[in-house]
Amino acid sequence: MIQVFNTMTLQKEPLKPIAAGKISMYVCGPTVYNYIHIGNARSAIAFDTIRRYLMYRGFEVRYVSNFTDVDDKMIKAAAEQGITVPELADKYIAAFEEDTKALNILPATVRPRATENIPEIIEFVQSLIDKGAAYEVEGDVYFRAHLDQNYGMLAHQDLAEMENNAAGRLDPLENARKEDPMDFAVWKAAPEDGTIAWDSPWGNGRPGWHIECSVMAIKYLGNHFDIHGGGIDLAFPHHTNEIAQAEARTGEKFVNEWLHNGFVTVGDDQTKMSKSLGNFTTVHDLLKELDDPMVLRLFMATTQYRRPIAYTMDNLKLAERNLTKIKTAYRNLDFRRTNAQTNQKLDVDMQEQVQQILQAFETAMDDDFNVQNGLAEVFNLAELANIYATQSEISASTATLILDKLTELMSIFGVDTLAEDETAVTSGIDQLIQERENARSNKDYQRADEIRDMLKQQGIVLEDTNQGVRWHRE
Repeated sequence: MIQVFNTMTLQKEPLKPIAAGKISMYVCGPTVYNYIHIGNARSAIAFDTIRRYLMYRGFEVRYVSNFTDVDDKMIKAAAEQGITVPELADKYIAAFEEDTKALNILPATVRPRATENIPEIIEFVQSLIDKGAAYEVEGDVYFRAHLDQNYGMLAHQDLAEMENNAAGRLDPLENARKEDPMDFAVWKAAPEDGTIAWDSPWGNGRPGWHIECSVMAIKYLGNHFDIHGGGIDLAFPHHTNEIAQAEARTGEKFVNEWLHNGFVTVGDDQTKMSKSLGNFTTVHDLLKELDDPMVLRLFMATTQYRRPIAYTMDNLKLAERNLTKIKTAYRNLDFRRTNAQTNQKLDVDMQEQVQQILQAFETAMDDDFNVQNGLAEVFNLAELANIYATQSEISASTATLILDKLTELMSIFGVDTLAEDETAVTSGIDQLIQERENARSNKDYQRADEIRDMLKQQGIVLEDTNQGVRWHRE
């Protein structure tokens, strides 16, 4: 049974779906005022990997992740760029989709925008007012945090402690309008410039940040669902406030399991990567520097989601080497398969070893998605592929079993293609390889060596095997 670490209880718990064979899952998406940086991508990749593993284990996953497409940062960024907030949102949503597609992140089942759900948000806010859980002041609407006896449980702080920690950071002018310093806005009155606003019972305004996720999660997943994910920095106040307002509205438990991913850190002091600190690298820029986007994907997917990731070029290079090892093992055996015996029976010993590796992989991943231990089993399978590829005679069915399982496990980490891209075999490389073969036939070994060195400079390594010449990238 899959065990997950619930931030609410600070312990691992069996994952018990509300509906048998199905998982309902909400993950907080980006505020689209800039390109996503690697820290933002960490959450998207971590929960995509979790989603893929749940699918591998046979669950039907309904995955909802939002776009925050209106807030103070977006209004400021739009003004700086001389465009409207919707234009800014469209620009960076398109960039997000381009970047996440390059990283092979599965599209969400539903990817709602806050601005597409304004009527539902207004209705939700009005219901909170009707229940006495929220109140209006000069066009703003605030949620009464003290009415929730469990407020702060997700952050493992009580209300007094949180208020003390927040002292000095709260706006004194806003505090003067609120009944309690810890009350938070679910609706904000529009500024006089009317940058972007919607008509409501309380005047022109726009949603507070926290309310949108509660509304969209309930709209697309129901009052009570299985998993809510996001970065650990969202546990308070964002997720804490989501719980308070959602449960005040519905009277039901909001979420069964709260899963939070760790930060991406940079530098020797392992500082959190963030736009506010200016120490970030955007995915958009990094992808231009990488020959294979799957290097970044594997780098981030193979650290257990709750652990921090240290972003360094050395760690990226390590991920590249690991990916190359796995691809090379696949391609070596795939090449041997072309000349394998098609009528030979499945190798029972190899089949048993494959099954043992798969069982160990699932045991690792069932333990709160322990991808490090899971990847170790992938390497064991890659090593098995290498060993089998060196045997004098192999069966096509056994080779196919190993290759299919290696493909299946790597797809959980988002790497769907291990076979050599046929388009990479350019006519120029083909001609050089053939020219080298002709030179060797004519005993012109100097020319043959020159061609080998020429290809090596292009990152092409030739291997002379009993079955012929094959090549792979260095």
